[in-house]
Amino acid sequence: MTANRHILIHKLYDVVKEYSIEYKIPFRNALDIFYNSNLYVLVSTGVADMHCRSDGYLAEELQMEIDGGLPYGGQ
Repeated sequence: MTANRHILIHKLYDVVKEYSIEYKIPFRNALDIFYNSNLYVLVSTGVADMHCRSDGYLAEELQMEIDGGLPYGGQ
């Protein structure tokens, strides 16, 4: 499934916003973390329909990647 670009851009924003709130970090820092993650690549290219997952789920996945707990986290 390929996501509409406008919907995808909004989704990326929502994930960063959720991550920022959930982990109590400034939005700009959350943006840097997300756009430099492997999760960003997966979501933005539509791999495994990651863009269909909830914002909260993706925020948790991002934190797990940072913690080194995901296979696609470069470990």
